[in-house]
Amino acid sequence: MHTSELLSLTAAIVPDRTATIFEAQKRTYAQVQGRANRLANALAHLGIGRGDRVAALHVNCPEHIELYFATARLDAVYVPLNFRVKSDELLYMLNDAGPKVVFVGPRYWELAESVRPRATGVRHWVALEQLHGSSPFYEALVAGSPDTERVPEAGDDDTTVLMYTAGTTGAPKGVMLTHNSFASYILANVTPADPETEERNILTVPLYHIAGLQAVMAAVYGGRTLVIQRQFEPVEWMKLVETERAHRAMMVPTMLKQLLDHPEFARHDLSSLRVITYGAAPMPVEVIKEAIRRLPHVQFINAFGQTETASTITMLPPEDHRLTGSPEEIARKLKRLSSIGKPLADVEVRIVDEEGRDVSLGQVGEIVARGPRLMKGYWGKEQATQETIRGGWLYTGDLGYFDEDGYIYLAGRAKDVIKRGGEMVSPEEVEQALQSHPAVEEAAVIGVPDAQWGERVRAIVVVKRGQRLKEEELIEYCRQRLASYKKPESVVFVKEVPRNPLGKVLKRVLREEYGQPIPSEATSGAGAGRDAPAQFPAGAGATDATRSRSRASMRSKKRK
Repeated sequence: MHTSELLSLTAAIVPDRTATIFEAQKRTYAQVQGRANRLANALAHLGIGRGDRVAALHVNCPEHIELYFATARLDAVYVPLNFRVKSDELLYMLNDAGPKVVFVGPRYWELAESVRPRATGVRHWVALEQLHGSSPFYEALVAGSPDTERVPEAGDDDTTVLMYTAGTTGAPKGVMLTHNSFASYILANVTPADPETEERNILTVPLYHIAGLQAVMAAVYGGRTLVIQRQFEPVEWMKLVETERAHRAMMVPTMLKQLLDHPEFARHDLSSLRVITYGAAPMPVEVIKEAIRRLPHVQFINAFGQTETASTITMLPPEDHRLTGSPEEIARKLKRLSSIGKPLADVEVRIVDEEGRDVSLGQVGEIVARGPRLMKGYWGKEQATQETIRGGWLYTGDLGYFDEDGYIYLAGRAKDVIKRGGEMVSPEEVEQALQSHPAVEEAAVIGVPDAQWGERVRAIVVVKRGQRLKEEELIEYCRQRLASYKKPESVVFVKEVPRNPLGKVLKRVLREEYGQPIPSEATSGAGAGRDAPAQFPAGAGATDATRSRSRASMRSKKRK
């Protein structure tokens, strides 16, 4: 199915229904359809045709939706750009994708101008929301073009979106997603627009991320009203849910935690919420347990996927979030809260070893997937494509294992797994143990080099405000809950754990900052060694000066 039909069908079924609510502006599906048609004709006048790229650099706004469907009507390729990047990163993506037109929001013109002379393939820089010098203006393009609908000719397997990965391990790669990448999921999992049924989605996840774009596609096909937030801010989010009576939300774990921790949480009426889907980063069990307790009227869904899979491939459904039943059933559900659920019906998922052979139940291996929604490949990177798609299976780079009931549990990224003395240690398993301690706010685990063991386990921990914690106490806590070789042998207390905007821990940054070997004097039992940090007051973590002294001490010991 060509994705342009998602909007055309809904505009035919519920033309007068509100499609988007954005600040003081509301537009119906008929209006969005008409504006997308006008914009498609304007783009064609600028020389955009089949296969050409059209990029956008801006926070969430209705224009993103119109831009996507206008681009799709021309069989061109939409490139949503991460507005948080630096100039060198932006220049790389522009020269890699080669868009003819770039649409720029008002707050990003300084960034755009910094790369403009070197982005030689861009013919037109168009201003969004506000005029900018002599650049063409979005609203003028729409107003000055006819609303004649263009009929696309591309096939379902043609690329419609070029979405760049985060690039935390090197230069970002452009993921080629086809019309079928989106339509296969939507047709299998979303009910089409119904004149008798109205729902409202609050959209917070950025549209340069697959979860945000897939949420838009699903909402459009389902005839839902999109309540659009430029960027997540907890108080504004709660006010929007309250005033617009939003029914659905897609969130990343850090967003949900910010809501639960906010002092205004109890002051807002969030009773309209029916479904919260979460994903994009691992969800700490304690956070989702607290969310279930404080939002008892909400159905929670854990959706696991990645850009290369065009969103969801496994899901933990609402029934597994209902902590009711016998003590045995509740215990089983509590365990499953740390899983990513089961594969969706139209996706095949296996867990394999380094030779591509299925591993046994409970054994950790790489998660691989096969199905109609997978990416077409990486833009201009044939070798990287061949390394990721082998024999029709997409190798996700995520490690995990199946339990006896078919639920999948993550064990970290393949590049993050810790190999200690021949044993494989899952950072996620250790992190879950650490985060179950009542004084731990958040934790991340890395492997550090060791001459004897190959690698050893180091934990980077943020202590809750008002709490105090010692290294040996936390190591002993983990020793009682994990196999001995899995427990941390060093703990570094910090003010915060570095994350990307969607909440994924930046392990690369942690390895650069805290990747020094653990001194041999550190014991394997209590963990009290010369590198044991001082006890820090709650919420403060280590001071910058203390961390500097600790790193200097590690470097000094390493030289000795």
